[in-house]
Amino acid sequence: MGFHPQYLESFLRTQHYLLQMDGPLSLHCRHYIGIMAAARHQCSYLVNLHVNDFLQVGGDSKWLNGLEGAPQKLQHLGELNKILAHRPWLVTKAHIKQLLKAEEHSWSLAELIHAVVLLTHYHSLASFTFGCGISPEIHCDGGHIFQPPSVSNYCACDIANGNGTPDEIQGKHALTDAPCEVEALMEKMKLLQECRDEEEASQEEMATRFEREKTESMLVAAAEEEDSVPTRDVSRHFEDTSYGYKDFSRRGEHVPTFRAQDYSWEDHGYSLVNRLYPDVGQLLDEKFQITYNLTYNTMAMHQDVDTSMLRRAIWNYIHCMFGIRYDDYDYGEINQLLDRSFKVYIKTVVCSPEKITKRMYDSFWREFKHSEKVHVNLLLMEARMQAELLYALRAITGYMT
Repeated sequence: MGFHPQYLESFLRTQHYLLQMDGPLSLHCRHYIGIMAAARHQCSYLVNLHVNDFLQVGGDSKWLNGLEGAPQKLQHLGELNKILAHRPWLVTKAHIKQLLKAEEHSWSLAELIHAVVLLTHYHSLASFTFGCGISPEIHCDGGHIFQPPSVSNYCACDIANGNGTPDEIQGKHALTDAPCEVEALMEKMKLLQECRDEEEASQEEMATRFEREKTESMLVAAAEEEDSVPTRDVSRHFEDTSYGYKDFSRRGEHVPTFRAQDYSWEDHGYSLVNRLYPDVGQLLDEKFQITYNLTYNTMAMHQDVDTSMLRRAIWNYIHCMFGIRYDDYDYGEINQLLDRSFKVYIKTVVCSPEKITKRMYDSFWREFKHSEKVHVNLLLMEARMQAELLYALRAITGYMT
C-alpha cells in the first residue's frame, strides 16, 4: 500500500479506529472477528496477525482452539460471516433478526454494525493480501509484486547503472518488448468517449447491457486451480468449510438486481453506519472516495491520461458481479476496456482470493508497472467491501423499518 501514500494513510486511520478506538465491541472481540473473517478465505497471513493481537489484548486462548470454543454470541455470527464472504446477495433481514433477537446471546444494533464493518473489512483485505501475493509461507515482505519474471534478468545492472527503480525499469523493458497493449487500451477509451459524446443509449438499452454483462460475468470462471482444502489451522475458526462463492443465477435461481438508486452507500449506508457507530461512516466514506478517485494521470509510461473511465469500469464490473446496477452507467464499456484475462483475475481476487496465483497476476496488463497493479487491487478491495456492506446494511435497514 506504500505505493499509494494517500490511500495508505486513510486505510490505517480507518483500521486503527475499528480495532483500537472507543466502540461497541471489546478489543479482543474485534480481533476475533478479524480472525473469523480472514479464515473464511484461508488467509493465514491475516489470521496469524490477529491471533497475536487477540492474545496481546487479553483474549482467551481457548477461543483459538476453534469456533466452538468461543462464546455463543460470536458463534452466531458465523452464518453472517459465511454469507457475506461468499454470497452477500443472500443476506436478508431474517439473518439480522436472528442475531438481534437471540435472547441472552443477542447483539445490539451498534455492536452488529461494528461487527459487519469488521467482517467486510477483513474479507476484502484478504482479497488484497492474496492479490498482492503476500503469504507467510514464502516469507516475502512484498509478495510476488517484487519478483516480476523479467526484472531479475536486467534489474541489478540497470539499478547499478542508475537507470531507475525496479518498477521504472520493468516499465521501460515491457514497453520495448510489446508496445501495443497500453496504446490499444488508450485508443478504446478515446473511441468510447467520442461515442458517449455523440449518442446516449436509452434506459432500456442500458438495462439490457447490464443484464448481458451480469450474465457474462458468470461465464468468466474464477481461477480453476485445484480446490485447496483449508488447513485445520485456519478452518477451525469457521464452520461449513465447503461453502464458497457461487454465481447468483445458477440453475434457474434468480436474484433480483440491486438497484443503486434504491439503496446506495452515499444516500443510505453512510448515514446508517454513522448513526450507530459515529465517525466510522465518515472514515469509510473518505476511504471509498480516495480509492475511486485515486489517479496519477499515467498509464504505464504515458503521462497526462484521464483514467476515470477505466477506473469506473473496474469498480462497476465488481458491483455487477454482485448484482448491483447503476442506472446511469453504460455496461457496454466494460467489455471494451477489460479483457478476458483481466476479468478472470478480478473475479478470482474478489470472489475466491485463495485461488490466485502469480501466473494470473503476471498475465494481465503486462506492460503496466507493479504500483499500477497494486492500484487495481485497491479498487478491487474497496469495491468489494462496499458491495458487501450495501447488502448487509440494506438488510439491517429492512429489519429496522
